[in-house]
Order: sequence, then structure tokens, then C-alpha cells
Amino acid sequence: MKLLLSITLCFFISISLLAQNEEDLSFKKAPNFKLINIDGKYIELNKEVGKGPILISFWATWCKPCLEEMVEYNKIYSEYKDKGFTLLAISTDTEKTVAKVKPYIKSKNYNFPVLLDSNSEAARKYYAQQMPYTVLIDKNGNVVYSHMGYMKGDEKKVEMLIVELLEK
Repeated sequence: MKLLLSITLCFFISISLLAQNEEDLSFKKAPNFKLINIDGKYIELNKEVGKGPILISFWATWCKPCLEEMVEYNKIYSEYKDKGFTLLAISTDTEKTVAKVKPYIKSKNYNFPVLLDSNSEAARKYYAQQMPYTVLIDKNGNVVYSHMGYMKGDEKKVEMLIVELLEK
């Protein structure tokens, strides 16, 4: 009987902790950052907030899933940029590989802002420990979605969320 009571108690404690973690993740204020873009200009997140949803994509040139994801995010950006959507692609390439970022972006003709985070300052603030890592922020600066990794089709959920945020 004590064993059953203990298991039941552990179950309910686990459920409440999981629910609490889920609640904490959603609608949390997005940490601000100020990073340099590939053209040498500073971009600060807080100055971008308020215009519409912002998708932050942490990526690196050495990460194959990141490069596949960026192709899809570029399509989404092209579709919704004139409606208030912003994409900030944050390269986490280190000092050893950061020189590859600008040539890669230019070769693909991507026209969204690409920021450099070679010391992982912004990545640490967002707990982006593995690439790719996606964060979606609403126009009020709240984190409404985050996702680690990329599999073909993940961009469909992201696009659906962006459309929902644009309609609000």
C-alpha cells in the first residue's frame, strides 16, 4: 500500500513539475542581445520587437541540418517579410569558421539579417546548446516557441505559427 501511495505521489509531483516547466518556457520574455551582422552593423533584438513576429535561427556553416533549414526559412522570410515578419539568422561559427559565413550567405542570395555570435553570447542566453535551434518571438517580445534540431517538415509548423502571430 505504501508503495502504491509513493508511486501515485511521485506521478502527481512529476506532472505538476512538467506542467510548470512548459508554462515557464512559453511566453517568457526573450533575452535581449546586440550582435554585429555580416556587414559590420549592430542589430539589437529589443529594437526589432514590436514590428511583428521574429524568428531567431541559431545555425553554423558546418551544420548540414542548419543549411537545409535555412533554405526553408528563406522561403518563409520571402513570403512574410512585407507583412511584419523578421528572421534573424544567428551564426554560432567560432573564430575558426566565422570567415565562411558571409561568402556562404552571399552565394545563396539570402537577404535576411545574418548576425555573428562567435563567442556564443546570445546562444547562451537562449540555451542553444545544439544547432540548429529555433526560437519564435511574438510582437510583444515573448518567446512563444522553441525547437532544437531540424527534420524536413519542421518548417511547416513554424510557418503556421508565424501566420497565426501575423493575424493577431
